[in-house]
Amino acid sequence: MNEDAALSSGDDAYQRIRRDIISCRLSPGTIVTEPALMAAYDIRKTSLRIALTRLAQEGFLRSRPRKGYQIAPITLRDVEEVFTLRAQLEPLAARLAVGRVDLDRLRDLEAACRVQHPVLQLNDQIDVFMDANKAFHLAIAAACGNARLHHTLAGLMDEMSRLVALGFGVQKTKPEIKHNHNAMIAAFEEGDARRVELNARRHIETFQAMTLEKLYASLAETGAAIPVAGPGSWR
Repeated sequence: MNEDAALSSGDDAYQRIRRDIISCRLSPGTIVTEPALMAAYDIRKTSLRIALTRLAQEGFLRSRPRKGYQIAPITLRDVEEVFTLRAQLEPLAARLAVGRVDLDRLRDLEAACRVQHPVLQLNDQIDVFMDANKAFHLAIAAACGNARLHHTLAGLMDEMSRLVALGFGVQKTKPEIKHNHNAMIAAFEEGDARRVELNARRHIETFQAMTLEKLYASLAETGAAIPVAGPGSWR
């Protein structure tokens, strides 16, 4: 395999493994080995190592000498920090996006969040919902005109997807957003920056409470323990 082909295959492997980490198909905290990953994803060692290097740089896993790689665990501090940052940054992005965001695009993405997919497995249904929900929020962030804010929120949405997959997947239920998105769209239509900001904050706080409820119920059901320490401690 030449260098270009290896890089292309490595990028594909990176995308697929990253997706499975975010969706918790690769469970937080578990140890995986190169041979197992090569077999599971049908990839060569060179391509796998390209993917693992990128994932380690992003904090999704860490090399464990003589053992393999550990998928990043989810800690209580992770949960608190993700939602705290979202509650501060997304209302700001929403306020800045007033008068600039594509409302037709938001309506389409909001509708996509509500589409039922009964033929899909529950984990796949959660994935489809989270993709549409992420696209809704990042469409607002993209319209705010601050590239760094958009980039930061994109990373937070990926981290939040892991929390949702862990909590809702074990509880065998799909997240529901009720009327929060439509309330935000209505405020955008009226150009009411204060109400847009308020609705964005309320939406995040509501979703945080719902996600925490599912996470704790899942932990109680499985008998697992979620670490208290922050992301630096597991490294």
